[in-house]
Amino acid sequence: MRNFVNKRAASLQPSGIRKFFDIVQKMEGAISLGVGEPDFVTPWNVRDAAIRSLQRGYTQYTGNRGLLELRELISRYLQERFGVCYPPERTIVTVGASEAIDLALRAVCDVGDEILVPEPSYVSYAPAVILAGGTPVAVKCSAENDFILTPEIMEAAITPKTKAVILAYPNNPTGAVMTRGQVEAIIPVIEKHDLLVISDEIYAELTYTDKHASIASMGNMAERTVLINGFSKAFAMTGWRVGFVCAPKEIDEAMFKIHQYTILCAPHMSQRAAVCALKDGFSDGFSVVEEMRAEYCRRGVFLVNALNSLGLKCFKPKGAFYVFPSVEKTGLDGEGFANALLEKCKVAVVPGAAFGAAGVNHVRCSYATSMRNLTIAVERISDFVNGL
Repeated sequence: MRNFVNKRAASLQPSGIRKFFDIVQKMEGAISLGVGEPDFVTPWNVRDAAIRSLQRGYTQYTGNRGLLELRELISRYLQERFGVCYPPERTIVTVGASEAIDLALRAVCDVGDEILVPEPSYVSYAPAVILAGGTPVAVKCSAENDFILTPEIMEAAITPKTKAVILAYPNNPTGAVMTRGQVEAIIPVIEKHDLLVISDEIYAELTYTDKHASIASMGNMAERTVLINGFSKAFAMTGWRVGFVCAPKEIDEAMFKIHQYTILCAPHMSQRAAVCALKDGFSDGFSVVEEMRAEYCRRGVFLVNALNSLGLKCFKPKGAFYVFPSVEKTGLDGEGFANALLEKCKVAVVPGAAFGAAGVNHVRCSYATSMRNLTIAVERISDFVNGL
């Protein structure tokens, strides 16, 4: 029988993150610093809104773009929090930011188009480019430059086939953040080569120094930016699967058609919950978000200091909830370190190579877990490193 599997799909490697998550699930007493999921429970007011929506019978499809009330709130949210202007009619409520990434790339990529992917990067970007028919081009960002995308390294990666660049700050896995000045510095390169920006801003609320600087808020960049965000990280709503994407008119229309044919709409009750999250957020100054951010900051400082004290050189994260220490000192690469640490000490971290070749000598540790778990994990990592 002939092989019916699509060649692009067959060529993909399984997610390096999920591999370790699946092992941990079956390992008694293991502590996971692997999966980037808030350990906070979704706030009660948001859960209650979803319960009440079910009681009222809101179990049907919504319009394909999502509830108008939610899209209006998203538009206000982007304007008030980040200075970004996209109207509700150019906003699509998606099944998490993950669907939005897929939509953007499928709407944009033709076969042979090159998409710049700054690395280390979120594990889904390059595979999503491949599945959309494009060619991902890794752009190595280094710890020496605080893992930011500079005009020089971007310019060096551009060819006549380059169509877009993925911008993902605050960054997963490094915790890097680009300041307004650093973002403004790459805009001339983007304009010179007439590139599109796909800006994944899912961690926009989780910055610990300056306020998040969205490229879509600068000059005329909103008209060449696909902006992706959602409720998973800042509102502790991972399982609700609510994201959104805003884009220039022509790209929005293409994404909307793909969304109509493949997804129809995000879950109705989840959308009602997201309405509550934003409404109550406007009422109380997004106090829940602020409380979670402060706690993540505290945990991040603890983990960075602990890892650096063990000689695992670690960049201090300025956003998101990850650290990305180098493990070169141990004589192991990230894969060897992660496997041995899990086997001997029951602590799961993710090999840095899962985020691109730039991360081969690193591991990613998520501090979206309790201080108790972090403290125990650090003790075990200390024992492991000292025992090598």
